[in-house]
Amino acid sequence: MEGTVDKHDELVMKLLHYFITEQGYSPIILQGAQNEIWLENLNNNHKVVRIVSNYIHNNEQLDFDIFKTKQIMKKVKQKTMSLSMNTLSIFINLGDNVDTNNTKINNIDCVYIDSIEDLKKYDFIKEEFPTITNKTDFKEKGMELFIKLTREISKASENETIKAEDVFAKKKPVVTYTLIIINILVFIMMYIFGKGSHNTETLLNFGACYTPYIKVGEYYRLLTSAFLHIGVLHLIMNMYALYVIGPQIESFFGKTKYLIIYIMSAILGNLLSMLFLGSDRLGAGASGAIFGLLGSMVYFGYHYRIYLGGVIKSQIIPLIIMNLSLSLFIPSIGTSAHIGGLIGGVLVSMAVGVKYKSTTSEKINGLILTLMFTAFLIYMAFIRTI
Repeated sequence: MEGTVDKHDELVMKLLHYFITEQGYSPIILQGAQNEIWLENLNNNHKVVRIVSNYIHNNEQLDFDIFKTKQIMKKVKQKTMSLSMNTLSIFINLGDNVDTNNTKINNIDCVYIDSIEDLKKYDFIKEEFPTITNKTDFKEKGMELFIKLTREISKASENETIKAEDVFAKKKPVVTYTLIIINILVFIMMYIFGKGSHNTETLLNFGACYTPYIKVGEYYRLLTSAFLHIGVLHLIMNMYALYVIGPQIESFFGKTKYLIIYIMSAILGNLLSMLFLGSDRLGAGASGAIFGLLGSMVYFGYHYRIYLGGVIKSQIIPLIIMNLSLSLFIPSIGTSAHIGGLIGGVLVSMAVGVKYKSTTSEKINGLILTLMFTAFLIYMAFIRTI
């Protein structure tokens, strides 16, 4: 196919193709950003890559471009819940009066090129993106190359869209509804076969968390207590919280992973509460498991913070802080179970992994941290206190 393409347009397309199809970057939609393309991959060292085709005539224009970039980066960091964000700015249209020796300005690495081969001059580029020159060397030329790159970029973007739709598509929350039904049925059974949800004997018979009994071998109480509630209000509050957040976590992680997170959060929450309950108090309620789901939401939101960053900051984190603060002033609320469940939810979510985001090494690290946290709580609850 015959035809010519402007060399700057061809360079932009090659860079776009490499960062999107080879490095997993996604476009960032910004208002007012002309003649520049922003890409993000929060798992890379350079979380943001800018490809700037705007003509930079002199150092004053370059300084203004850097200033503008820093202002935009503040907004991007807020949206993505990032404390720091290394940015790579690739300038491809420079005047002769531009000083190209200044390659590091705050967290912005600057690269000045006229061709792909110019990237070899930068050691940090060769280290982080060692295949960039090889993967941008195509036999096609002109319009044939332009069409090929456009088609492959579109296919990669389409695949990312399909993945996001798969993760965020609503699924029927079968496990959540089953857990709610079990909790309600157990509550009713405490009145049919016992003396009510406030009765100590009934709570013990149904498997409440009671440190002396657990230490002599009744380990099942670490889980069964998560299905017991003391009073109707306690049940309603926990089941409403489970009804609100449970379907989202079940949808994001899938039924099996969701159930693992829920059960492990309940157990870890009760293990930590054993250190503070003493021998005269009972522990009961699903709040440890629910706090685990909140921790799981934070971990999931971190990986998908382009989509959920605002929700996590404005709703989930304030909700966690509010509930933990409230439990400090109400003695009957098990703060330790909440904290244990919250930490457990984050660690177990790391171990089971977030679909399309978690690497094998991340999941292995999550499993190791979960085992270490569990072993530490077991040691503190069963060995150190004996």
